[in-house]
Amino acid sequence: MNVIIIKTIQLFLCLSLLVVLHEGGHFGFAKLFKTRVTRFYMFSNWGFHLFSTYDNWFRRLIGKPLVTKRGNEGKNFFAWLRNQYFLLTGQKEKVVTENIGNKEYDEKVGTEYGIGWLPIGGYVAIDGMIDETHQKLSGDAKPWEFRSKPVWQRFLIMFGGVLMNLITAWLIYSLVLLAWGRDYIPMTSIEDGFQYNEQAHAVGFQDGDIPVKADGKEIAEFSLGPVMRTISNAKTVTVLRQGEEIELTMPEEGLSMLRMLQAQPQFLAPLAEAYIDSVVPGSAADKAGIEKGMRLMSVNGKDISTWADFDYEVTLRRQDVLSSPDCTAEDSLKWRTLDAVVASADMSHFDTLSLQLDDKYMMGVTRHIPDFKTEHLDYSLASCFPAGLSYGWRVLKSYVSDLKYVASAEGAKSVGSFITIGNIFPSAWNWQQFWMLTAFISIILAVMNILPIPGLDGGHIVLLFYEGITGRQPSEKAMEWIEKIGLGILIALMILAFSNDIRNFVLPLFGL
Repeated sequence: MNVIIIKTIQLFLCLSLLVVLHEGGHFGFAKLFKTRVTRFYMFSNWGFHLFSTYDNWFRRLIGKPLVTKRGNEGKNFFAWLRNQYFLLTGQKEKVVTENIGNKEYDEKVGTEYGIGWLPIGGYVAIDGMIDETHQKLSGDAKPWEFRSKPVWQRFLIMFGGVLMNLITAWLIYSLVLLAWGRDYIPMTSIEDGFQYNEQAHAVGFQDGDIPVKADGKEIAEFSLGPVMRTISNAKTVTVLRQGEEIELTMPEEGLSMLRMLQAQPQFLAPLAEAYIDSVVPGSAADKAGIEKGMRLMSVNGKDISTWADFDYEVTLRRQDVLSSPDCTAEDSLKWRTLDAVVASADMSHFDTLSLQLDDKYMMGVTRHIPDFKTEHLDYSLASCFPAGLSYGWRVLKSYVSDLKYVASAEGAKSVGSFITIGNIFPSAWNWQQFWMLTAFISIILAVMNILPIPGLDGGHIVLLFYEGITGRQPSEKAMEWIEKIGLGILIALMILAFSNDIRNFVLPLFGL
């Protein structure tokens, strides 16, 4: 199956599940406190919907009374289309301008449940909320309206979606641990240590060092991202150097994890000799005559011991091209051409090859990765839930910690929309990875929704805190302006996310 289709299906299933559960959190508390919920929609029904329990074909199917009364809220696409037909055919007398919106709430039928056509979230429409019902609220609050409920009940209704996302992540992580267990690489299995870049050398790391403690706490497992995050937040890091523990003091301002992740070569990487594991057919390496099992010995006269050495040399050449304002296509080709000395697998003979990297400075090989010893942990029904809670808490803390980088120019480039989210799913179907990513995205949704931005759950919660402290609600006019400001912020973030996706994924398809 096409990779794009596989990723799209995974994204759709993930978002469908999480949207229903998030909105279900609001819905559940609203129903608990006897607050009227007029609609519960998965995905946006802007203009029209795919399914609704108010659809008369469905009501006939289940033998229930029909719902016919329409209001002016939410213009109906098909009613608009019908009007355009009447206008084009000169039948102006048949044009309908009133009551052509969504069907009005029917007290006897109850909440309208539906599926929209536009997969950009979902919503529950709760009576008594300006942004949810899109109506001017006038007169005294009715007993079933959101605005009539005490602050603590309104808080739980608004927090319900975030709470449901967090519970969902915890349950998924727990059940994944129960079903598949967990594999990890003990830090002690990285026997040859790590190779570090210039930034790491500047703060005291030496090639071969193994980080074993951060601020006195043991670093028991190796996973590149978490280890770099731990180092970036630490005041002191203890390394194992030639069998002796050495404590390094980190800079007072800390290290930027964003810089650590984006650095080429990486801040740290396991020492791995530059052996070729496989060669991509038709790639630069294949054209140069490089074969599986060969080892890179030098590039342009510079000795290459590890892949980190190779990355460093390539990075220097790439920086020379980028820093040259008058660089031509011929110059770029020149800088991408390397004289490489390679050795056979048994080191019995050596060859000097001309290696022309592609326009992304890639040679087209799979690098040999040391066979680190992994450990496997199985979990019982009793132990998986505490372990899932602990794992989810670590993921939540890490994600919140990384949010500070979004405010930087480089961090803003990492903001993405559906294409970015879909791209993190594996190319081949893997249930374990699917559920782990679904749990992670559930945490992302929880954090994003709790941000104090008007229009999001967090914005509502801030206003509830204001009301709880002052004893009064903001005026309806103030609320409308707050919602407009929030909408503006959200639109700006969406534009940023979509523009990043276009730049990162769409334009490269056209060679731009």
